[in-house]
Amino acid sequence: MQKFDAIRPFYDAEVNAALQAVANHPMMKALMNFAYPQVEEEVWKAQLLRTHSIRDFQINFAYQAVQKVLEKSSDGLSTSGFETLEPNTSYLFISNHRDIILDTSILNVCLFDHGLVMTASAIGDNLVKKDFLKTLSKLNRNFVVQRGLPPRELLESSKLMSEYIAQLLLRENRSVWIAQREGRTKDGNDATHSGVLKMLAMGSDEKNILDYFKKIKIVPVSISYEYDPTDALKMPQLMAEAREEIYIKEKNEDFITLLSGIIGQKKRIHLHVGKVLDTELDQIQAENDNTNKQIQALAQVIDDSILQSYKLWPTNYIAYDLLHHTDTYAAEYTEAEKSLFERRLEMRIDGNNEVMREGFLTMYANPVINQLKYRHASQA
Repeated sequence: MQKFDAIRPFYDAEVNAALQAVANHPMMKALMNFAYPQVEEEVWKAQLLRTHSIRDFQINFAYQAVQKVLEKSSDGLSTSGFETLEPNTSYLFISNHRDIILDTSILNVCLFDHGLVMTASAIGDNLVKKDFLKTLSKLNRNFVVQRGLPPRELLESSKLMSEYIAQLLLRENRSVWIAQREGRTKDGNDATHSGVLKMLAMGSDEKNILDYFKKIKIVPVSISYEYDPTDALKMPQLMAEAREEIYIKEKNEDFITLLSGIIGQKKRIHLHVGKVLDTELDQIQAENDNTNKQIQALAQVIDDSILQSYKLWPTNYIAYDLLHHTDTYAAEYTEAEKSLFERRLEMRIDGNNEVMREGFLTMYANPVINQLKYRHASQA
């Protein structure tokens, strides 16, 4: 067994055998019927069985599936920032995380459209417990993040993953996507966890970690959905946290969330890629000689980029005004948009539960609150 076999996606030489093994799976049929509703089964199956690389699978199948998801469950995708990236160059995309599958899938569609290197992407092992999903993730160039390990095993797992990410970026010229924190943001408060950066630093071959971070070309990414299709599904965890209880997931909760994220209505979506962090790292080095402080400062720089470039939608402003019983942002939305959002609020949560209502509104309002901090800081 090779060093990275437990976590890596398929090699191209393994792709065809994997596709042959799942070609008749009911979920593969459902996926293909969704992506190619006009195409006969024997036609897509023949094409699938002629596929011998991850790139071919992504371009001929996954790309079309994501386009269909956007067509059926959104009012369109807009992007910004891609003109600053170079072709044939690998980047480490550190992103806020809202949707299990779409955050990375949409980024890869955009990278392909702009002629840029697509990513290998981190995915939690809790999401690939079903054999079919594990195969599909490996066909989509996902590598596995092992979750819930005891401290010693977690350290070994983190070291392995950091070395794998370094290999992808520096030796294979493969871009990498990783979330800024473990798991999706449930409360709309996007924040980079220092543990993610410490894990990445374990793969460093430089004496100074900031030299390594410069070498791997960190690009902060922000993605925002006008409607979060999994907003109501996040409520039980937010309620438990409000009661200071430990939240335990239901058996199929991750799978239900995954599907809801794909098929649920999102309205408009915006994806922004920031500039490669460079002079910011020089400044961190000049101001901090302690590694922990450097990591904290880097997390702040990533947060600054993500929060300031996060596209705010009418839903964010409506939630802010409802939460604070104000009309501060009334100019940012129409009465029709407000009625639609209030209807969603009524339908998706128990309106008599004040804690739940507040949690739902806060989830949408927090991006506004976060951007306000930057506006105040720039005016100070």
